[in-house]
Amino acid sequence: MPEEKETTTDRSKIPLNRALGLFTAVLLVTGIMIGSGVFKKIIPMSQTGLSEGWILGAWVIAGIITMFGAFTISGLASLTEQSGGIYEYLRLSFGNFFSFLFGWTDFAIIGAASAAALGYIFAQTVNSLVPLPNPLESLAHISIANFIFPFANSGIKLLAIAAIALLTWINYLGVKKGGAISNVITSAKILGILIIIVFGLFYTAPAADNVAAAIPAPDPLSGTAFYSAMFVAMLSAFWAYDGWSNITYVTGEIKNPKRNLPFAIIIGVSIAMFLYVLANYAYMNVLPLEKLAAVDQNTIGAVAVAETMIGKIGRTLIVVLIMVSVFGSLNGVIMAHSRVYFQMAREKYFFKAFAKAHPRYRTPYISLFFTFLWSSVLVMSGTFDILTDMVIFAGFLFYALLAFALFKMKRNGTIKTKVIGYPVIPVILILFSVALIVNTFMVHTQYSLIGLGLILTGVPFYFYFKRKNSLTGE
Repeated sequence: MPEEKETTTDRSKIPLNRALGLFTAVLLVTGIMIGSGVFKKIIPMSQTGLSEGWILGAWVIAGIITMFGAFTISGLASLTEQSGGIYEYLRLSFGNFFSFLFGWTDFAIIGAASAAALGYIFAQTVNSLVPLPNPLESLAHISIANFIFPFANSGIKLLAIAAIALLTWINYLGVKKGGAISNVITSAKILGILIIIVFGLFYTAPAADNVAAAIPAPDPLSGTAFYSAMFVAMLSAFWAYDGWSNITYVTGEIKNPKRNLPFAIIIGVSIAMFLYVLANYAYMNVLPLEKLAAVDQNTIGAVAVAETMIGKIGRTLIVVLIMVSVFGSLNGVIMAHSRVYFQMAREKYFFKAFAKAHPRYRTPYISLFFTFLWSSVLVMSGTFDILTDMVIFAGFLFYALLAFALFKMKRNGTIKTKVIGYPVIPVILILFSVALIVNTFMVHTQYSLIGLGLILTGVPFYFYFKRKNSLTGE
């Protein structure tokens, strides 16, 4: 990463630039959330055996739970105007241990793996339009423990790393540039999704398709089978809603954050929920569930729908839209997560270099650079999907902690402002989070234990930083 000549200014004390207004913050929330999930998840959801109404219900319920999380965080937003988001809320509420574990998990797995996964999906989408060469094909057989093949699919991986590098550089040059990119891309993909919705809602299937659609549907699910299918469908929806809380990580760069941050989260989640429900309704209007369920698992649902509506042109347009959408989400992830490690370092609970802000651009350039490096390693490993699957439950573990934090800070009088739905909504969020965590352990025990183990690798690092701070008197 390029760096200007060192000045006498201590870069670990340079503040970040408050340059993001409410409009940009709203689009950043929406842009991070709307990645590939809204285009892909209709296929696995249609294969659960649920009816159209319950599939839409899964999107609505997941959206409501996500909104409950948004209400909870909006209440905590009054605690600080510093960057770091969830990390800062946990630190102020419970001290350094739980906040450090969250930050460590974000650095080691969640943040970097999200960037790696989005970069890879972007490159895959490009490859579906223009087949990419594989310059390292001769090394594709080389593996680590016969599990990791770093040189396989080298063309896709190299393009993914190039995309992450480009957006890291743009965000290095200033948060306004990253915000401007987010505004343009998010506006474009919202327009694209609205066009799909309009075409889908007014689509009329040919007569032959109507006859095929008249085939009796299978018997509706009931009892345990229904709840299991509903849970699977909601997991798909939660994956699409993920990322809404990332805006809190750039609190230190939002104008009037105590006012604008809650508005940005609530409005952004509302926009995404509205688009998700309508888009999936449009998909099912074009193709009946039986046909969607028969589509290959590796096929993107929106592509199949668009191809049905307007042929190969529709397929190409949707692929381009997905490419733009994922690129926008990648930009938001890179911008947001680097601020967590920056704030951890400024609190003396991460590596000192991460606390530096660029004297000219006022960006956490060291944090950005190392996030890029670790994301690139995960891209080459090809294991990021496994890593993110293993720690899905971790997000809800920390959401539950945030709900407890809201109770604590309201009870001790630290938070005096009115919080929407308090105390009922935080209780519902805690109960739902516990149910999701327990179910995840029961269904995916091995991955859950490995994920928990990866989170706990942060414990020795916590005591290292704590001891270091005690020795230096900080």
